[in-house]
Amino acid sequence: MLWGGWRPRAVVFDCDGLLMDTEPCWTVAETELFAARGRSFTPHHKAALIGRSLAHNAAEIARLLGETDALALERELLERVLEAVAQRARPMPGAVTLVTHAAALMPVAVASNAPRRILDAALARGGLADAFDATLAAEEVAAPKPHPAIYLAACERLRHVPRDALAFEDSATGAEAARRAGVRVVGVPTLEGEIGADAHAASLLDSRLARWVEQWAPAA
Repeated sequence: MLWGGWRPRAVVFDCDGLLMDTEPCWTVAETELFAARGRSFTPHHKAALIGRSLAHNAAEIARLLGETDALALERELLERVLEAVAQRARPMPGAVTLVTHAAALMPVAVASNAPRRILDAALARGGLADAFDATLAAEEVAAPKPHPAIYLAACERLRHVPRDALAFEDSATGAEAARRAGVRVVGVPTLEGEIGADAHAASLLDSRLARWVEQWAPAA
């Protein structure tokens, strides 16, 4: 458990499903994409896609639908997600307060498996576009989550070693990426169940998390 004496010196946040309530936007886009082909999008499909990169999901959806042009499907999915984000995305409860508090004490970043266009649209929609010292999108690192590259890059940008950083993640894919980079993880799962984090919170408003965050000291 993380609720104790340890304090981070830098914080890296996921975006989709963690800071911004964009997972429903992805679900709307995925459901529409399946429906346009006369197919139903199921919770089983969703569980296989959550937290993964756009390219990965497009390839998986192409396989599920029996289509051969994954790049065309990726472009279609991107446009559908962007439209849904522009219309529907909202900050997750407690997200703006947590980011504001953390940013006043230490360097903060976003490390997202979303493409840059979706990441920027989501942060702007939530009023968080200027809240971070660094933002990283999936296509800006060697490999997306669960590869650790994006967390290693975020720590480098924040000028702190991974062992001094803390990640907030909502998916097993993201938690694995952080742990492989040597970053401790607070999991706030989008779907039910643990995601392999060092500590779990029911939401960003979880009382245990709130008490711990209140005790964070400024970085040396």
